[in-house]
Amino acid sequence: MSSPGFESARKPHAVCIPTPAQSHIGAMLKLAKLLHHKGFHVSFVNTEFNHRRLARARGLEFASGTPSDFQFLTIPDGLPPSDTGATQDIPTLCDATRSHMFGPFSDLVSSLGSDPSVPPVTCIVSDGFMTFTTSPAASKFGIPLIHLFPIPGCAIMAMKHLRALGENGLALLTDESQLMNEHGNTPIDWIPGMKNMRLRDMPNFLRFTSSADALFNFTADISSRTSDATATIVHTFEALEPDVLHALSSMIPRVYAVGPLHLMIDRIARENTFASKHIEGNLLEEHDECLQWLDSKEPESVIYVNFGSLASMTHQQLVEFAMGLANSDQCFLWILRPDSVDGDIAILPERFVEETRERGFISGWCPQERVLYHPSIGGFLTHCGWNSTIESLSAGVPMLCWPCFAEQQTNCKYICDDWGVGLEMNGDAKRDEVERLVRELMEGEVGKKMRSKAMEWKKLAEEAAGEEGSSSMNLDKLLDEVLSK
Repeated sequence: MSSPGFESARKPHAVCIPTPAQSHIGAMLKLAKLLHHKGFHVSFVNTEFNHRRLARARGLEFASGTPSDFQFLTIPDGLPPSDTGATQDIPTLCDATRSHMFGPFSDLVSSLGSDPSVPPVTCIVSDGFMTFTTSPAASKFGIPLIHLFPIPGCAIMAMKHLRALGENGLALLTDESQLMNEHGNTPIDWIPGMKNMRLRDMPNFLRFTSSADALFNFTADISSRTSDATATIVHTFEALEPDVLHALSSMIPRVYAVGPLHLMIDRIARENTFASKHIEGNLLEEHDECLQWLDSKEPESVIYVNFGSLASMTHQQLVEFAMGLANSDQCFLWILRPDSVDGDIAILPERFVEETRERGFISGWCPQERVLYHPSIGGFLTHCGWNSTIESLSAGVPMLCWPCFAEQQTNCKYICDDWGVGLEMNGDAKRDEVERLVRELMEGEVGKKMRSKAMEWKKLAEEAAGEEGSSSMNLDKLLDEVLSK
C-alpha cells in the first residue's frame, strides 16, 4: 500500500545494498520492508556469497512468495571462493567494497535503468559502510543516495573524530590491558555532543591485531564521506541520543533518526496486511527450541548470552565464561556459534556440562527478538553490537557488556553510563567476575534499578516507533525530501 503523498503513475524504486555482514543485512532488510510498505519497488542487493548463505540457512526457496515488487539481486564481491558456512574475513571484505564492488554494482544499476519491467530507480539506499561502492554509482547516474548507518549516533560521531586522536597527541590502544589503565582512561572532552568520554570509549580494533590499522583507516575514511549522501538515516531514536544527534545534524546534511526498525515493522504488521513481513535475511539457521525451554522458566530468571554473529573468543575465555555461569547458580540460555572460538572448536568443560544440565540451554543460533521479549529473560550478556543493544533496550532488558571491537566499546560506554542499563565486564573475562556480575544483574539491587531503567527506555522506544512517533515522522519527512527531487 502507498502512503499519502507517494502516489504516482509509477512506483518509486529503491535499490538497497547492505554491507555484506549479518547485522548490516538485517538492519537494511528491515528498512527495505518499511520502504516496500510505503509503496516502493525494492531491489535488495546481496553479494553472491551471502545469497548462497541465505539459501543455505533459510532454504533454497527463501525468496519464494515475496511480492513481485520486492526482488533479491546479487553482485560478486571480487574475493576468492571460501567456506559458505563461515563469515568472510572482515578487513578483506572492507577492502573489497573499495576495490571490487563498484563496477558490478554500477552495472546492476544500469541494467535496472534499462529494464522496462521495473520502475526507474528513484534512490540508492546504501549502508554507510558501503559508500565506496555506492557513491560513485549514485553520481554516475544522478540518483539520490541515502545512507543507512546501522549503528547509533554516538558511534558515528566517535568515528568522525578518530583521526583527531592522533592530531591531539593520543596514541591508539594497542593492547587490551590499556582499556583500564591510565592511558585508556585519558579524557576525551572535545567531541561535540559527547560527555565524559575516555580514550577507551572510542571505537577500537584490538581483537583484529593483525589488521587493526587497515580497519582503523577504513572506518575513518568512511566517516569522512558522510556528506556524499543526500540524506542519512541513523538507526536510533531521538529520545535516546538528543545531544549527539543535534551535533551530527550540523556536520552531516539531513540526518534522520529512524528506529528501532523492528518495532516500526511490528507496529505495521499488527495494524495492516504487510506483504513483506515474512521476508528474513538471517545468514545463520535459527533454532527455536529454546523458546519452549524458556516457557518452563520463571519470569526474569534466565540470563541470555549471545556475542553476535562475528565476535569470537579464545578457548580460555570460553572456559572462564562457562565456569562463571556455572558458579553463578543462575539459569542461562547461551548462543554458541560453531566458530565462536578463534581457530578452534567450541568445546565446553565437562564439569560445566554436568553442573548446568538442569538450568542451562545451549543453542547454535536463535530468533533473538523473540528471545529478548520472552518473560523469562531477566538479563543479556552481550558484545554490545548495535542490533543487540537496540533490541535489548526495546525489550526492557538490562545488559552485561563484553565489547569486542569496532564501535562496541562506544556502545558499552553509553549503555552503562548514559542510559543506565548495563555493567561492563573486563576483556579477559575471569570466572569470578563473570559469576559476580551475573549475580548482580539477576539478583542484586543494581540489577533491579537497571531493569527499571530499561523499562523506561522500552516505553520511549515504543513511542518513537508509533504512528505519530518521532521515528515514523522522520521516515516520512525523509521520503518526502528524496522523492521531491
